Amino acid sequence: MKAILALEDGTVFRGEAFGAPGEVAGEVIFNTSMTGYQEILTDPSYRGQIVVMTYPLIGNYGVNRADVESAKPQAEGFVVRALSPIASNWRHEETLEGWLKAQGTPAIQGIDTRALTILLRVKGALKGVLSTMDLDEKRAVEKARNSPGLIGRDLVKEVTCKEIHPWPESPASKRFKVVAIDCGMKHNIPRMLTQAGCQVLVAPATVSVKQILDLKPDSLFLSNGPGDPEGMPYLVSTVRECVGTLPIFGICLGHQILGLALGGKTYKLKFGHHGANHPVLDVRTGRVEITAQNHGFSVDPASIPSGDVEMTHLNLNDKTCEGMRHKKDPVFSVQYHPEASPGPHDAHHHFQRFMKMMETGKPV
Repeated sequence: MKAILALEDGTVFRGEAFGAPGEVAGEVIFNTSMTGYQEILTDPSYRGQIVVMTYPLIGNYGVNRADVESAKPQAEGFVVRALSPIASNWRHEETLEGWLKAQGTPAIQGIDTRALTILLRVKGALKGVLSTMDLDEKRAVEKARNSPGLIGRDLVKEVTCKEIHPWPESPASKRFKVVAIDCGMKHNIPRMLTQAGCQVLVAPATVSVKQILDLKPDSLFLSNGPGDPEGMPYLVSTVRECVGTLPIFGICLGHQILGLALGGKTYKLKFGHHGANHPVLDVRTGRVEITAQNHGFSVDPASIPSGDVEMTHLNLNDKTCEGMRHKKDPVFSVQYHPEASPGPHDAHHHFQRFMKMMETGKPV
């Protein structure tokens, strides 16, 4: 079966369909990870996006139930140079193609992903349509141009949980109780919080300050998630009220929400950061971490009016803000993913940093 990927600038790639038949629209972005396609596809932060893998051969180790980061694929569509015809790994339970077909996710292979990646680097992330149904190029380009994009869009409401509930692997006997606001939280985050010593209560993004405080938590955690942080003023307001009341740790979208809650501004990156090999400098220690990243927006630390907030981490590729802390209140955040999955484990120590902040009640 044939398929096309049409971009809003008029560029069209033709290839071979795999996965589920259908037609989807989304922001087309590229991910530079060599492995981890199953974790990437199930990361809720990719809602509203079509993911292009820069590594040319994908699917060679199949998929399994243990490595998902949410209940189903969250990316709108998937683009690869070549789909492996075999899945060879002792842990694999299903082929990538069969899994995507069963889950209803369309995909395309056989296109020049190197040329596509260069195009996205030069022009920035572009809106696109992936279709196995309507192969008319002009119509597909027009559909891409008319698709909603991400700016101003609240996609968290599509991926957040419905009600407050305990993370099933997190016993109440743990030392600290953490309310984790689910903006599209990856499964490995509550796992890491549990391993660090936390009882995790997962709350929807619409949770109120009263609901949070009624749970008598030791801290508040803000998760990753999709879309534009400025599209969630309700969550920004909730977090603003919690600053100075509870210790707070934010990751990725949680970092951006925290930046807005502290009075700062966010802006859209040209093509975002998506991959497992991004170097980040801890400006306080001089240590460099290789990090996993997935975001299209960034905090402008200079826009935060209070002199009480400082940037702690810097992206060594483009010098954007990768972390910040409050000097007086127990609040910090990182733009990247210390839980990895997929990616390196250099940044796992931030979960212990969170524990220390709860122990002392002071900035870290």
